[in-house]
Amino acid sequence: MAQLFRPNATLHARLALWAVLLGAGALAGIAWAHSRSDWTTGVDRHVAQPIPFSHEHHVGDAGIDCRYCHHSVEDQAFAGLPTSELCMHCHAELFADAPTLAPVRESFAAGAPLRWWRVHDLPDFVFFDHGAHVRNGVGCETCHGRVDRMPRVRRAADLRMPWCVECHEDPSPHLRPPDAIVAMGWTPPDDRDALARALVEFYDARPRTSCSECHR
Repeated sequence: MAQLFRPNATLHARLALWAVLLGAGALAGIAWAHSRSDWTTGVDRHVAQPIPFSHEHHVGDAGIDCRYCHHSVEDQAFAGLPTSELCMHCHAELFADAPTLAPVRESFAAGAPLRWWRVHDLPDFVFFDHGAHVRNGVGCETCHGRVDRMPRVRRAADLRMPWCVECHEDPSPHLRPPDAIVAMGWTPPDDRDALARALVEFYDARPRTSCSECHR
């Protein structure tokens, strides 16, 4: 009976099998790295806004409190965005004729809101309550980064589920006193552990890892 396979057919089959396995592993690694890359998560990505609003100037230089523009951040899920009327409280006098502020003046005159674009935009299946976090000791800087150093706001954290769960499993290292919630560059005291224990008791900050905390 004639031989059906050449002597080296087994070797070729093994090489082909290893090539498939290694290729599948490489593709899985690439997909894993891609899903965690800044290109996918949007970390450090700038989002074009209707006006080139500088947090570095307003927060860092002028010292404006976050709550002045984000008026509902302490008691509502949505932090709130500045209205044209709020902007005009200052800019009716300061830089009143600046070309970059033309959209604000037009919005104010027309009574139509400016269309701000989200920088930290969570999926629709994720519920995030700003008020619940702020009232329980989580500082603005924890999620939004040093906005006082950002001429254009960019995403400071990847906001993926593991990043959130890490804090929910052990919130104590991330808590601040009430008077430091909106502070930028806040530095905890030397005895950070003692403060953390006191803040956990003060806020009753127990771990919250139930799925329904965020997925409702």
